Amino acid sequence: MDRPTYEEYVRRFNAEDDTAFDDYLDPDMRMVNGTLEFQGVQGMKDHYAKIWGKFRETLNVERFVSDGETVAVRMHTHFEALADHPDSLFGPVRKGESLDYRGIIMYELRDGRFATIQVSYNSFSATDLDGRTTELGVPH
Repeated sequence: MDRPTYEEYVRRFNAEDDTAFDDYLDPDMRMVNGTLEFQGVQGMKDHYAKIWGKFRETLNVERFVSDGETVAVRMHTHFEALADHPDSLFGPVRKGESLDYRGIIMYELRDGRFATIQVSYNSFSATDLDGRTTELGVPH
């Protein structure tokens, strides 16, 4: 997979177009995100339905490297709360609060699709309505 192909996936993801999962994910794809694990395209759709209903999520590619079998992406992902939610995946949030993930995502490719996805964190922070930023956990 080359960078323009990946950028098209990111564009569709940022548009909340979940058909991108069907086009870019292997049917038996496995994603490990910290302690959460997702299996298959439907698992990913279910996971992002929970996020996209409460946040505007924007992926930003900072660096892209591929050898044809593996893709490594240094990513900044920004989440903005669309409304007050006492029970989001990230805990209680208020409209306008934001979260920022920075880290590396490693993709193993199978026939040009993502077969395994490994997410590692460099930082994950929350910014409240007063502009105070708090680190949410230990990078891993």
